[in-house]
Formats: sequence, structure tokens, C-alpha cells
Amino acid sequence: MSVPKPKAQSVLETDPTAGSAPAPVWLFVLLGLLAFWGMLYLDEQGGGFQAEVYRPHVSLAELQAMMPKSEGDVLFANGRQIYGTYCSVCHQPTGLGAPPLNPPLAGSDWVAVDGPSRLIRLVLNGVQGPMQVNGQAYNGAMPPWRDLLTDEQIASVLTYVRQNKGWGNTASAVTPAQVKAIREKTAGRSAAWSPAELLQLPVNE
Repeated sequence: MSVPKPKAQSVLETDPTAGSAPAPVWLFVLLGLLAFWGMLYLDEQGGGFQAEVYRPHVSLAELQAMMPKSEGDVLFANGRQIYGTYCSVCHQPTGLGAPPLNPPLAGSDWVAVDGPSRLIRLVLNGVQGPMQVNGQAYNGAMPPWRDLLTDEQIASVLTYVRQNKGWGNTASAVTPAQVKAIREKTAGRSAAWSPAELLQLPVNE
């Protein structure tokens, strides 16, 4: 019995090949939209490709404009945080106070004086008793901050208060050296000041 021989493969047969078809139009549209969105995102979030810039800021110029430029600017920026932590409960975030106990700091005639010496004493040792602020009577009490805040912290918060233009205040800044000098002068005092005592003292030393 003979076994049939397999047929030889035709030399004309070739390996199968995959057919080609045009890409769908929607794919090109999608790629175009993604590219457009990517360019917008880089434009808005890239910060001009500056490593120092990150959200929410958009440019190096914006950051430089926000940077403190002097010692007074640094004190003011730090004072804003200190005020929010220690002072805003009584004097309010707006600086308007809470009559009839806590007087305002915004537009205050006590704040607007030429020098900060009275205010430094007031913060160091506190104040107690009736006082007049902008012609209105107040009769609260402020605790001493001598042992809680450093010279720099007191200078910072008083600078923030005295130079807060949003509150109508444009007085001079307060330096840590000024606070240190008055802290040393009043080192032996433990009692709170009365408003009458403070009014007898010079505003600038």
C-alpha cells in the first residue's frame, strides 16, 4: 500500500500580511484637543518654566513683588501672623475692637502717635482701667505679654498694627531694639499700666 506524498507548496504562495486602513478622524481630533489642553496647562501652571514658581503663583515677577523688601516689611508680614494668633480674638481681625471692653486699633489715636513707646509698655505689662480711644470710653483689661512674646514678636505685631494702611494706620515701624530698650527700663515692674500713667509718658524714647 502506497502512502500519498504531500503536495509541494506552490512557490507563488507568500506569508499572510496585515491589511492597512486609514486612522479614524475622531482620533486626530482627540489628539489635537489633548495637545491644545496640554499647552494651556503648561501656560497656566508652568510658571514660565521657573523652578521657583509654583501654584498658586503664576510668574517670578509676582513672587518678587510679594517678597518683603525691608526690615519693616518682614516685621509687618510676621506681625500679621502674630496678630491673628494672639490679638484678633479681642481686637477682631478687622482691628475694630469690641466696645465697650476692647478698643479699636484701626484708626486709633493711641496707635497713630509719633512714637511707639507707650504701646510697647502697654503690650509688655498690659493695661487696666478706663480709657478714651477716639473719644469713646472703654473699660477692659489687656494681659501682659512680657513673658510670652519676644522683642522681635512684639516689634512685629506693633509694626503690623501701626502700618496697617487697610485700617487707616500709617505710623512708623517698631524695631526689636526699641522693644528691648523699654523691656530693660521696665524690668522691675510687674503691675499693669493704667491709661492715665501711660498718657504721662513720652511716646518716643
